[in-house]
Amino acid sequence: MDYLQMTAPCGLDCFNCHFFLAHKDQKAMNQIEHWSKELNIPLEIMLCRGCRNHNGQIPLQKHIFGEAHRCAAYECSKDRGIKFCGGCEEFPCDNLHPYADKADTLPHNTKVFNLCLINKMGLEKWAESKASMVRQVYFNKPWSLA
Repeated sequence: MDYLQMTAPCGLDCFNCHFFLAHKDQKAMNQIEHWSKELNIPLEIMLCRGCRNHNGQIPLQKHIFGEAHRCAAYECSKDRGIKFCGGCEEFPCDNLHPYADKADTLPHNTKVFNLCLINKMGLEKWAESKASMVRQVYFNKPWSLA
């Protein structure tokens, strides 16, 4: 797998997301089909190939926010010519701030942590050994300070 292409500049691991996994995984597809029916959004709009493959305009986001919506972190990294926000002299910045809408149920809060891990471990090692665990802990482990 091309982990660079399937990891957003902000550090989100597209290759572990239901919207991407649904292309090959029936359990993920079942979940996306459920959401598609529940939200009355066509299935083809729900499916995703990662922001790099959609030039920063994920179909579902375009559907919800309009054609002009652009991801600030994607656009900034593209303008600066960097692969990941973690490689920027301004890192971390407000484009990565965890106050995003639905941050309690979507993995926005993992971005800075993932970027630090990518810097520390390298992309391949992070993608193959740590990324799915970060997502698992984020969605399933009870919150604590310890």
